Amino acid sequence: MLMCAVSLSDVPMNTPLLLDRDGAIATLTLNRPASLNALDLEMIDALITHSAALAADDSVRCVIIKGAGRHFMAGGDIRAFRDQLAGAPSDRRHHFTRMVEHMHSAIENLQRMPHPVLASVHGAVAGFGLSLMCVCDLAIASESSYFTSAYRHLGLTPDGGASYTLPRLIGLKKAVEIVLLGERFDAAEALKLGLVNRVVPESELHAATHQVAWALATGPVLAIRNGKRLLSQALSQSLSAQLQSEAQSFGACAATEGSRCRPAAGTSVRSTACAASGAAAASAARRTERVPGTGRSSRTAPGKLRVP
Repeated sequence: MLMCAVSLSDVPMNTPLLLDRDGAIATLTLNRPASLNALDLEMIDALITHSAALAADDSVRCVIIKGAGRHFMAGGDIRAFRDQLAGAPSDRRHHFTRMVEHMHSAIENLQRMPHPVLASVHGAVAGFGLSLMCVCDLAIASESSYFTSAYRHLGLTPDGGASYTLPRLIGLKKAVEIVLLGERFDAAEALKLGLVNRVVPESELHAATHQVAWALATGPVLAIRNGKRLLSQALSQSLSAQLQSEAQSFGACAATEGSRCRPAAGTSVRSTACAASGAAAASAARRTERVPGTGRSSRTAPGKLRVP
């Protein structure tokens, strides 16, 4: 378990994937800026290793994925695979099938890990970069971001789970358009489609990313983890099975010490509202908290809250 903080200064800067820890927030930085953070074999191995370790680390509350330099990721590095591309067709088929199967371990680690994963993207988000962003639970993009599937331009089909995530995120028709036409679109279009949650000026991307990460990292752990799990499984379950999962999760969360739906002794609670949660919400609305990594405070304007 990665219980101690990890500093980027402790890691060689030519490492293709950097891991940084700020308390319960882990940040993975794609670190091949001279190559637009294009994916190579070394980065594949690092993604698998780090994603598996973070998934198993119970001290993690949120994982951020971002790119170094001017771009998030411009897809796979064709130059890194030049030798394999020169082989016989049967050899190419075998090599690239095995390579993509291996790479997909990282995608499964990110999708299945209990902690929410937040993509922070800017510049090019192409090919596997688009697939990687789509498998994350949330995504914040700078206004400079641009997106493309790009696979058709290389005579290839998607990898990294794009054929799974895109139809679920934006619907089948639009997913077909993005994959088969390979057209480039901007951050405003990505936001309209629902591929990203927020679009901010590039100068505000770091602060906006850490504000969301901080909200996730300081929230009720079981509720956030179970919420991710419930939503991830929803499209593959029947209504009855999903309702049962909801009931079990609700009960488990209500039984935790972090639940705010446990009135103090002598307090009566009418209807299904929780007086304790109302008081906590009012208190949170008045509280000013420092957001790590932003250099400023996050404050919600206070408001009146009536509890029946």
